[in-house]
Amino acid sequence: MHESEALGELLDEREHLMNLAFRMLGSRHDAEDVVQQTYVRWFQLDDDDRDAIERPRAWLTTVASRICLNILDSARARRERYVGQWLPEPLPAMTTDAASASAPAIDPLDRITLDDSVSMALLVVLESLTPAERVAFVLHEVFAVPFAEIAEIVGRSPEATRQLASSARRHIRDLRARPTEASEHARLVTAFRQACESGDLDALVAILDPGVTSVSDGGGKVRAALRPVVGADNVARLLLGILRKSPGLTADEEEVNGEPGLVVRAGDQVVGTVSIGTSEGRIRNVWMVLNPDKLAAWNG
Repeated sequence: MHESEALGELLDEREHLMNLAFRMLGSRHDAEDVVQQTYVRWFQLDDDDRDAIERPRAWLTTVASRICLNILDSARARRERYVGQWLPEPLPAMTTDAASASAPAIDPLDRITLDDSVSMALLVVLESLTPAERVAFVLHEVFAVPFAEIAEIVGRSPEATRQLASSARRHIRDLRARPTEASEHARLVTAFRQACESGDLDALVAILDPGVTSVSDGGGKVRAALRPVVGADNVARLLLGILRKSPGLTADEEEVNGEPGLVVRAGDQVVGTVSIGTSEGRIRNVWMVLNPDKLAAWNG
């Protein structure tokens, strides 16, 4: 194979690495750093070492996963310094068609595939796993990496690694509500938007689960609730209060992390996204990302 062709194939793995790193970290910025560091390590190898690597994708996956594991190990300390609640980064439905949609264009190699594994509901639960559990779950359940290879990454035996993934699946099953049908999810998003726009407290409370929890991520950059707000009446009053204090905001129904959600704008600027978690015909979770640093992909 010609050297330029080999280099092209190697760089084509960037999309795969972005998808892997984002699911592990929940941050596009951190995922981009991981991909860059991974390629730096590849090009730091001497020619003989590179030639000895039979499966470059597997090598890149291993290196990227180890970098992610290191970042996850230090994430708890970083989150303790974070102002307020931390939420994963919301993703728009990326497009390279300049004539389409409201989402910005993006290099296809930097695109993150949107599916259930990047839904806000799952990413939030992944945050509660240990770093090793998260890496094992993402590699095996999403990318079908064999346990023997994952074991080398997390520094455990293959059997212990299998147990990590099993523990992660149980934890996710226990914490995550069973996803509703896509049509029902979309119906609740529409009802949520309409109730918020009309200012109808009773209508909003009616579609919220009595134990609904709202989490707002402002990152200290904009005003946001510093703690989760719990209870249908409390959450409804919080949301309607925000809208009353900011009459110029508009909310559009758009895809957020691969699911119907709301994109909040002040003029042409996206100032927030709203994702919802649903269960048994009601809204169980409201996740609002307001930190402008996490909205760059929406305003690019």
